[in-house]
Amino acid sequence: MRRGSTLVEQLCIISVVGTLAAITVRSGVHLVDAANVHAASRDVADLFALARDQAVASGMRTAVRLDAAQGRVLVYAEADTIARLDLTQHSDVHLTASRDSMAYGASGLGFGAANLRVILQRGLTADTVTVSRLGRVRR
Repeated sequence: MRRGSTLVEQLCIISVVGTLAAITVRSGVHLVDAANVHAASRDVADLFALARDQAVASGMRTAVRLDAAQGRVLVYAEADTIARLDLTQHSDVHLTASRDSMAYGASGLGFGAANLRVILQRGLTADTVTVSRLGRVRR
């Protein structure tokens, strides 16, 4: 009796390990996409909250501008930029919005005609941030 394994047994083990590794990597990519999209949607919702708080605190109209082509979200009052978010830092998260901006009045209410919907997407994972006419943010 000899100890050891045959070439066929080793090839079977390598193919099983390779299959399990492929399944793990594929689900890991989905988790990374979901984490990046969730972080981006949280940051976008935080910028809307910042704009609303700034409008109430300063008594001036504050706006959030969504630049889908550049993947940027800007918060500004008058001519001053208060905050800026580049979605490229969230590893290729794409932004789509139903409007290009949202403004808050001094009362903290939204200034505009319709709801705003921001869709953030990477791979097959997407998340939506909705801003109502009154300025409330829902993720």
